[in-house]
Amino acid sequence: MTESTIVTGVAQRYAGALFDLALDAGAVDQVAADLDAFEGLVKESADLKRLVMSPVFAAEEQIRAISAVLARAGIGGLAANLIRLAAQNRRLFAIPDMIAGYRALVAAHRGEATASVVSAEPLSDDQVAALKDALAGATGGRQVKLVSSVDPSLIGGLIVKVGSRMIDTSLKTKLTSLKVALKEVR
Repeated sequence: MTESTIVTGVAQRYAGALFDLALDAGAVDQVAADLDAFEGLVKESADLKRLVMSPVFAAEEQIRAISAVLARAGIGGLAANLIRLAAQNRRLFAIPDMIAGYRALVAAHRGEATASVVSAEPLSDDQVAALKDALAGATGGRQVKLVSSVDPSLIGGLIVKVGSRMIDTSLKTKLTSLKVALKEVR
């Protein structure tokens, strides 16, 4: 068993427990919003990311620091409890996977499909709408929630992941394939 499989298993158990609690409390959307807010904080702050990902910090240090961050950001309830519990159990590094697992459970509960889209430039509203329509057709008519990010190194095109399927139409990949093909010709 690989380390990533272990992390995924741990993250899924935490995410499943959180989802069950949120469903019982009628707080599925609030927990999702709080987790999104925390994920945004981690992405914005290199120091917070280091705190979350580094095994060097003691559990007590992580709990103290995370509690202060959560209080300052106004994140409370079940999401804050999960994050503090993960810190207490030395599992703070798995929080990104826990958040992804929670999102997947919420999407399944709502009958939605989640698609990860990476583009060279931010997508316009028209492009997002067209992409959602195309993906809805490919997912059997399910409503599609897009999680988009920007990677200028793609030069152009998109990388779309839905479930275990990935479609890579980026110019970067096409140029790399062309480079490899030209090397084989020599």
